[in-house]
Formats: sequence, structure tokens, C-alpha cells
Amino acid sequence: MDGNNRWAKKRLLPGVAGHKAGVDAVRAVIEVCAEAKVEVLTLFAFSSENWQRPAEEVGALMELFFTMLRREARRLNDNDISLRIIGDRSRFHPDLQAAMREAEAVTSGAGRFVLQIAANYGGQWDIAQAAQQLAHQVQAGKLKPEDITPALLQGNLSTGELPVPDLCIRTGGEHRISNFLLWQLAYAELYFSDLFWPDFKHEAMRSALADFASRQRRFGKTSEQVEAGARA
Repeated sequence: MDGNNRWAKKRLLPGVAGHKAGVDAVRAVIEVCAEAKVEVLTLFAFSSENWQRPAEEVGALMELFFTMLRREARRLNDNDISLRIIGDRSRFHPDLQAAMREAEAVTSGAGRFVLQIAANYGGQWDIAQAAQQLAHQVQAGKLKPEDITPALLQGNLSTGELPVPDLCIRTGGEHRISNFLLWQLAYAELYFSDLFWPDFKHEAMRSALADFASRQRRFGKTSEQVEAGARA
């Protein structure tokens, strides 16, 4: 979700105004995903590198995150949407960590689809923590090194029990992944939009899904093999 700051600067507003405006885009994208029967929506809300931003902006983001967790959890549950938060929570204030746990608990019984928030998350961190978990199992004698497979490592990622993403959307005119779900995006389709995130709403999301639907997913096969499988 890129471009909040630039959206605000174009309007001569402080950066936090862009983040607040971005909340409306989050709601719009959730609505479209629910309509389209998307199984999982993951939003990259705060990366492990974002701590390097000005302290005032980081503080405002944390306050906004806390407020939204408290405000939106019951609304998500009422719409049968389950909330998950992935990332290293240890750096967050204890009150924010408690709000995360509470929001997840409130929505734990929802089953329409999963809204996953990546906060203090980095793809390299995710792979490293999965490797650490497997190393501990080897050390404890529960696992042999030769038993470690890509599937086993994937199962120990923070997204382990969820399907891997089919589509990665990046807004704000940037054309890179920026340490997001590095392992999980191995076969994802990439979609880049020049719109700043606060402007990426219903029609923009529908356009992204339509573009995805027009692509052929081959996973190493030829087009002819994919088409033959579809006819079978």
C-alpha cells in the first residue's frame, strides 16, 4: 500500500493525513475482495524497515493502527471476516500487542475470508524465523536435516496454514516487492498501479482482479498443457 505520503504532500497535508486517507482505500479493497470471494487478503501495513521513518510519523502510524484495531474488529466480525496479524510483534508497545490479540480473538470465529495484516514484517525475517524453528526441531532430535523440504519450511512461515498468494498488487508507481512475502510470492502474478494508495479504491481493485483473470497461470507448463487440463 504505497503512496500515502506522496498523496498527502500533493495536497500540502502532513504525511499522517495520507495514512488516514489510506484507511478508506483499505475498506474499499476489503469490500471488493468480499464480493469477489477472495480467500485471503494480506495488507503490508508496516515493514521492518519503516522504523527508520521520522519518529513523529512512526508514532502517528502506531496510534492509527491502535485506533483502527479497536474500532474495526467488531465490524470485521459482523461481516464474517477473520483478522490475522503477521510479523515480529516484540517491538510494539504492550498496549498495541494486547489490542492485536484482542482483535484477533474477536474475529476468530469468522469464516468468510481472512484479512491478514503484515506489521513489523519482512520477508527475510519470515524465512529466517522459519529456519530457526526447524533448527530447534533438529537440535531437539525431532527432525533430521535431510527431512527439511520446501513444503516443510513453507509450513513454518508466518502464513504457513494459508494458501500462497495468487496476486501481488503494488501501488504508488513503484515496481519492486520491497521484502514482502518473498517466499510466498514465488509464483504470484505481479500488478503495478501508478495510483497512490488512498486513490486505489473499488474500481481500481476490480481492474486489478480483471487483469489477473485475463492471465494464464502456467506454473512451468506450456500453454497447450494448461488448456488441455482446463478442457479435461
